[in-house]
Amino acid sequence: MKILGIESSCDETAAAVVEDGVKILSSSVNSQIMEHRKFGGVVPEIASRRHTENIISVVQDALGQAGLSLGEIDGIAVTAAPGLIGALLVGVNFAKGLCLATGKPLIPVHHIRGHIAANYLAHPELKPPYLCLVVSGGHSHLVEVLDYTSFHVVGRTRDDAAGEAFDKAARAMGFPYPGGVILDKEAQRGNPHAYRLPQPKVDGSPYDFSFSGLKTAVINLVHNAAQKGEALNAQDLAASFQFTVAEILTNRFLLAARDLRYNILAVAGGVSANSGLREMLREKCLQENRQIYFPPLSLCGDNAAMIASQGFYEYRAGVQAGMELNASPSMPIDGCQWNSILPASM
Repeated sequence: MKILGIESSCDETAAAVVEDGVKILSSSVNSQIMEHRKFGGVVPEIASRRHTENIISVVQDALGQAGLSLGEIDGIAVTAAPGLIGALLVGVNFAKGLCLATGKPLIPVHHIRGHIAANYLAHPELKPPYLCLVVSGGHSHLVEVLDYTSFHVVGRTRDDAAGEAFDKAARAMGFPYPGGVILDKEAQRGNPHAYRLPQPKVDGSPYDFSFSGLKTAVINLVHNAAQKGEALNAQDLAASFQFTVAEILTNRFLLAARDLRYNILAVAGGVSANSGLREMLREKCLQENRQIYFPPLSLCGDNAAMIASQGFYEYRAGVQAGMELNASPSMPIDGCQWNSILPASM
């Protein structure tokens, strides 16, 4: 079964064709990073406009790479939540138009479910149940993946997401957008034990995260040094910050794995590309004899292949939307309720 996936939740316009949820036939991504860099972050209105301009060519490119016509596609999956509402609407309405014109089924996909599904594209042997750490610019979750379309959140951030903390700390250190990627590169040349940074905990919720205090500590450290005319070693501070975030994520993740008795683990989301986090998790999982899966770097960021993959599993589970489908800027991963659901015919 061949699914065309469309992704436009933030600042990447993407389309891909995936067969049976695990085989990538094509993947096309148009990134807006360089345009948003001068603003220090994503400008929603600009992102929406660029999606509108780029979506036709991106979809055509994905179909061309796959060597398929739209008529040979079995279903169209689109990110419908969560994300920037204007950006989401571009993808959702374009997908609805394609489905209306072709009669193909419309499959709404939750963006974070898509990130988890990126692992199936690289590791088809990975099958639920397992425990997944989802870390991105807007989300930090510990998720029990009970089945391909059944999820249970056991931990989440109470304030900033890990990726958001990376970007804000990087900005304070003087690194350009996207700060998290550049901070990672600089951290590899620094001393991770040069600065002692706090590791906030959430009382009564051992699997939850809190990164706001850590981010604030770094910002205050940088500002205090500037006021005193003192020099900070940016590479050492980057390494110390990255080590602290990785330790927080790893410790909570493995605590949940022990308590809930999961030996199969996976990581998903943009921050899963972070070298410090990958290294620490691999080392600790090896020590505890747990198997851990990471998506390849090419599938860590936003892409449409992951949406097409999850779309296959959603459609197989009976999820299909009508033309009343609307985008949602916020929707829980374990409580997807689209405003229009029709039974799938397979």
